[in-house]
Amino acid sequence: MTAAPAAEPLFLPAGGGERYCLYHAAAGPCRGGFVHVHPFGDEMNRTRRMAALGARALARAGYAVLQIDLAGCGDSSGDFADARWDAWHDDLALARHWLERQTGQPAGLWGLRLGALLALDHAARAAAAGSAPARLLLWQPVLSGPTYLTQLLRLRMAGDLVDGDGSKAADGPQALRALLRAGTPVEIGGYLLDPALAAALDGVDAARLAPALPVDWFEVVAGADRPVPPAAQRIAAAWQEAGRAPRVHTVAGPAFWTTQEITECGALLDATVAALAEEVHA
Repeated sequence: MTAAPAAEPLFLPAGGGERYCLYHAAAGPCRGGFVHVHPFGDEMNRTRRMAALGARALARAGYAVLQIDLAGCGDSSGDFADARWDAWHDDLALARHWLERQTGQPAGLWGLRLGALLALDHAARAAAAGSAPARLLLWQPVLSGPTYLTQLLRLRMAGDLVDGDGSKAADGPQALRALLRAGTPVEIGGYLLDPALAAALDGVDAARLAPALPVDWFEVVAGADRPVPPAAQRIAAAWQEAGRAPRVHTVAGPAFWTTQEITECGALLDATVAALAEEVHA
């Protein structure tokens, strides 16, 4: 397999400043492109290594990749407190347009965790506007915005308990939701969550986002004999009832988005490239 060119860093002008990107050109003839949509908060930091390895693997397989730090994240302009779901949609549209001009090929979205849910939501909005992405790669997607928000608020409660402030944790996630509904930002693990972003998360659910385009969905499980998790099975079944047919894959490996140390899952990289190759040769 041809070695991929070195990644090229660049800044794209955008609303409120610039978006930091890494462009991975395809090795050999370009078969298409993917915009990488990263996770939220610490998961973004924990998955940087896998995102880089995945971008290189896709580039070696003939797919150009643009990694973009969304508004308020990473090395892009703004603070996370200023991050908004709609602004992230604008960033994905910007990134897709740039990548398609660069390669002359349709671009898909490759989302990881919350980035996968954002990719699904963006695909639905773009399709309604007549500009759907070429395809989706979903790595361990977050499937329910409300459930994910509750998990984030529980992390905040756990932090309060560790800090010895049990009084704040006693009221549970609903008290924090009430603060958000009242317009008060909530700090979670060093990230200030704005009420508008929280409200957007509360309104997005993969069950309502069945995409009418090719989808390869990857779930990382503890062992090769483990089935697709029940929540993923329910969503996939709902999509199939809506006339969509995602290809759902299980891959045995570590939950690299949760580990404190940098962890790799080579089997996920191999499975992703293999799934694209199957479609090319079908």
